[in-house]
Amino acid sequence: MFNNRRQTELICPVLPFNSSLDMTSNEMRIADPDVSLVADENDLLNELLTLPGASVLELGCGKADKTRLVAQTAASVLALEVDTIQLADNQASDAPANIRFEFGGAEAIPAADERFDIVMMFKSLHHVPTDLMDDALTEIHRVLKPGGMAYISEPVYAGDFNDILRLFHDEKAVRDAAFAAELKAVSTHKLSLLKQTFFLQPMHFADFRQYEDRILKVTHTDHTLSPELIDTVRTKFNQHMTPEGVTFHMPIRVDLFTKPA
Repeated sequence: MFNNRRQTELICPVLPFNSSLDMTSNEMRIADPDVSLVADENDLLNELLTLPGASVLELGCGKADKTRLVAQTAASVLALEVDTIQLADNQASDAPANIRFEFGGAEAIPAADERFDIVMMFKSLHHVPTDLMDDALTEIHRVLKPGGMAYISEPVYAGDFNDILRLFHDEKAVRDAAFAAELKAVSTHKLSLLKQTFFLQPMHFADFRQYEDRILKVTHTDHTLSPELIDTVRTKFNQHMTPEGVTFHMPIRVDLFTKPA
C-alpha cells in the first residue's frame, strides 16, 4: 500500500490519460531529492495503467515477477529477455497461458507495428546499450497502438542502496543516458509524457548472503569482485544491519508516456 499519498500528488499532479496538458521535455526531471513516498511498484501499476483486457509487452522481464502480476488482469503479455539463462528459466517455469516468453531486446522488438496497448520496462532501459537507447524508444513507438501507453521505471542515482552498488557497478552514466533518450523521444514527438512519479521502493535483505545471491550473482551482468572488494561491499552493507536485517529504500522514477493518436 502507499504511504504519504498527499505527497505523491504534490510531487506529480495527476493528469487524465486523455489530457491535452502533456508535459514537455523541459519539464522532465531525472530525480526528486525531496521524495518521501514509500510504495510498492506493484500497487502503482494499477493506479497508472488500465490493465484489464490489455495487450502488454514487457521489455527486459528478468525473473518475470511483474510479468505474472500483470498477466492476472491483462489479456496477454509478451515478455522479452536477452539474458539467455534467465529466459530459459522463465520458459521452463509454470506460467499462465496468456504469457509468452521470447528472446528479444528493446532495440529490435520481434513484433508487428501497432501491436500493443501497453509497453512496460522495469529498471531495464539503462541496461540497453547506450548507442541503441534511441532505437529502443523508436521501437516502443512503433509497436504501440495510437493512444497506447509506455510505462518506464528507472532507478534514481541516489540513496544507500546505490552507494553500495556503485562500489562495484557504477550506473550513473547509463542511467543519465537512459534519461537523455527519453528526453529525445519527447522532444521529437515520438512519445508524449503524461506524468512522472517518484517514490521509494523498499528492498529487504535478511543478511549479506542474501544480498550476494540477489545482487552479485545475477546472470545478466558479470559481477566478478576481488576478495578485497567483496570485503569492502560487505562492510558497507553491514553498516545498515539491524536485528531484522537490512531494508533499503531505493528511489525510483516512473515516466508514463503515450503514443500520440
